[in-house]
Amino acid sequence: MKQALRDRVRVMNKHFTNKIMIHICGKQFGHFAILSHTGRKSGKVYQIPIIAEPYQNGFVVALTYGQKVDWFANVKAKGGCGLRWKNQDYELVRPELIDIESGLSAFPNLLRPLLRKSGTSDYVKLEIQSPT
Repeated sequence: MKQALRDRVRVMNKHFTNKIMIHICGKQFGHFAILSHTGRKSGKVYQIPIIAEPYQNGFVVALTYGQKVDWFANVKAKGGCGLRWKNQDYELVRPELIDIESGLSAFPNLLRPLLRKSGTSDYVKLEIQSPT
């Protein structure tokens, strides 16, 4: 998908689709989760729907609009975020970009062609924070 089209879709999702999806995501079904992050300038807590899958000792999140999105900058700045996945809450830390093949390998075979076709080439791995 061309970047200009991805940007238009991102803006539409930010202002419309995400407001609906936030009520559906994070439930027992599907591959959508709710990511909670704190604004690096505002300090406000935001929640967004994302595509995530468990991977090793954490989760992989598909950066469907690339690395230059506010939520990813906020997660990097804080060093972590919250995630609601299949009705369970996780605190995630140590965001790390991973290569496309490692990222895709976290997702079920059914989703991999869709992620490739959409042009998603960026993935971030986050570890589950161990209780202290």
